[in-house]
Amino acid sequence: MKSILLRSLVALAVSTIAFGAQAASYNTNLIVNGDAESGVTGWTPLDELTPLFMAVEYGNNWVMPSQPGPADRGAMMFAGTSGFGYSAGYQILDLSANAAAIATGTQGFQLTGWLGGWTNQGDNAMLLVSFLDSNGAELSVAQLGPVLPADRDNLTGLYYRASSGFLPTATTQVMFKLDMERLVSTDNDGYADNLSFVLTPVPEPETYALMLAGLGLVGFAARRSRAAR
Repeated sequence: MKSILLRSLVALAVSTIAFGAQAASYNTNLIVNGDAESGVTGWTPLDELTPLFMAVEYGNNWVMPSQPGPADRGAMMFAGTSGFGYSAGYQILDLSANAAAIATGTQGFQLTGWLGGWTNQGDNAMLLVSFLDSNGAELSVAQLGPVLPADRDNLTGLYYRASSGFLPTATTQVMFKLDMERLVSTDNDGYADNLSFVLTPVPEPETYALMLAGLGLVGFAARRSRAAR
């Protein structure tokens, strides 16, 4: 079921992507409106039955500006849709123009975000990043969250999470999916803000040569050290 959903969402997105896509920039956040400052712009509901999460102002009903969260939090954050046990949205990043760099197996990424919830309630948010091939098949997944009450010391707020790694060599698209799950009461108090996905520059061949040479020298020195004992 998961695979079918992924492929149908990817097929829909691919049909709307113009040919001649530009290569994605390095060291730039590639999640559109990851900080909720533009409402829910850039995010699409999973289907007709699943409501999109909300963009809300920091304040009494959610997270106070004085409570734990990003220092540069701005005015808005994401929260689950009230009255629904589950709300979610997604967006798809086309990386087909970065295929040559990705195929080297050295294309790195950094995934960061602030996730949280309300006091001791188990409502939570989770950001899933699926790396997809040209057919929409899922190659691997990176994940942030959930941040549960025990992780927050039962405090209301948002807490920093980070993950990094390398893109699978066949990656042509990346799907970002933000989930909000309600476990208590009527409000869906899964919270998120400042979501970011950044591609890190691929080292030049000369840099790799120097790295390998350096590793070789370290290994040689270690062998000589053992032999001298």
